[in-house]
This record gives sequence, structure tokens and C-alpha cells, in this order.
Amino acid sequence: MHLLMIGGVLALCWFVRRGSPAKGSWAARWQRNLTAFLLPPCLLMTTALAILWMGPGGATLSFWDGNLTYGLAWGFLLWAAFEGLKLVWSGIGFLRQVQTYPCVDVQGTACRRLDTVAPFIAQVGFWNPQLLVSQGLLDTLDPEHLEAVLSHEQAHHYYRDTFWFFWLGWLRRITSWLPNTQALWDELLALRELRADRWAAQQVDVFALAESLVLVVNAGPTPVDSELLCAGIAPSSNRLEERVEALLAGPESSTSSTLGSFLWLLLVLLPFAALPFHTHCLCPFLKTGLF
Repeated sequence: MHLLMIGGVLALCWFVRRGSPAKGSWAARWQRNLTAFLLPPCLLMTTALAILWMGPGGATLSFWDGNLTYGLAWGFLLWAAFEGLKLVWSGIGFLRQVQTYPCVDVQGTACRRLDTVAPFIAQVGFWNPQLLVSQGLLDTLDPEHLEAVLSHEQAHHYYRDTFWFFWLGWLRRITSWLPNTQALWDELLALRELRADRWAAQQVDVFALAESLVLVVNAGPTPVDSELLCAGIAPSSNRLEERVEALLAGPESSTSSTLGSFLWLLLVLLPFAALPFHTHCLCPFLKTGLF
């Protein structure tokens, strides 16, 4: 029974991740790609938890279907927890380093200043991040364009991108062996930036924001080469044209189904449906002669 569960879940995870990132409107891309990214690791974890709940005995065909799968479930969950703790430890070290940078006031916003000539600005942290800005950015942008990039970073703070993408990065690490994991991760990062651009475009001049985006992205590689607890205006340059075109095109007239975005949760809970059919659960009824 356990081997069948594991085999079926692995096949389903592979099936969900087999295709390329979804295309279409921003809302459709975000919903479909996030589902394809989240479903496999969540399903793997609920399957492991269900196997631990059932235990190594019960309706198993052999040692391989009992003790081995029970050990595999423990091994996967412990490995996932270990990877999560490593990320948390690395994040704490990164934030401690940021705390050593001097504080500056940028248009009324408290920031940490990075002493480098490369233009760079990003939100860094967990739930309540703080701005990290380079001296090169302050020297490069005039007040109007600086206001535009600050608005973009405020969008990252509004959506708590540093917090949520930290945990998405953990899920990426524990499912890196599945197909298209990196492609989906890159797509989610790009969609995150498009969302921040759209939010900022409601606060500042769209052309100033587009010009700021071009200036920062074309400045070259960022001095902080880390996606860990970091959400900035220019994570990569391969989506620059798409972002500029999206800004100039204006807001999309699209709708997304809130119900549809959470239907996959029912599939995540599917492994727990096997619990009532496990021998440990049926034994009391068998002993009474009801079955």
C-alpha cells in the first residue's frame, strides 16, 4: 500500500512538473505556475506524514512496503527540515552582515547603505524587511527616478515578497530533482517583479519607472548575488523587455478565480484519505466481526 502511494505521488508530481511554465495573462501565469511549483513538494510532505501516521505495520505487502517506506518517509521529512534550517541559518548570517552597514535617509525612508559604485536597491529580511541601497544608485539616479525605484521596493514590502519567496526557495531546494523546477522558479521571480512594477506604476510616473528599470538593469551584475531574503528591482536582465512593455501597455483587464487557485489543496490532502483503509484503523472492526 505504501509503495503504491509513493509511486503514485511521484508519478503525479512528475506529471504536474512535466510542462513548460504556463503562458497567458499575468494572473493566469501566476496562478498556474505557482500551483505547478507548490503542489509537488506539498504533496510529497503530506504523503510522508500519512505514511508516518499509518506506521510501518498494517496493510503492507512486505518489508519493503512497511519498514523501508516508513524509513523513507522519515528520511525525506528530516532532510527537508535540515535544508530549511540551513536556509534560516544562512539568512540570519546575511541579515547580521546587513546590520553592519551604515543607516541613511533616502527621501524619508530609512535604508542601509552599501558602499559600492554599482547601482543596487533591494528589500532584505523576513516579514519586515529593510531597504539596502548602494551609494552607486544614489549617485546615478535623480530624485524622480529614485522615487520610482523606491516605490517598486515598497511593492515588495507590501506583498511580503522576501518572506514568501524565502519559503518558496526552500521548496525549490527540496524538489530540485523534479523537471522544470528552475524554470518555474525563474518564472515566479519574473512574475513577482511584474507585480511590483504594476503596483509601483499606480504610485509614480510609468515612464520614470521604466527608465529607472532600464538604468538599473543595464548597469551590470548586482553586488549582492543572492536570492535569499532579497527582493530587488533587477534580479536579472533577460526579462527587461517584457517588463518595460508591460509597463507601457498599462494594467491588464483580467480576472482570476479565487476558488480555482485553492482547489489544488484538496489534492494535497489526498494521501490522508488512505488512513481509514489502513489495517491499523480497520483492526478493531475486524476483531468484532463486523467485516
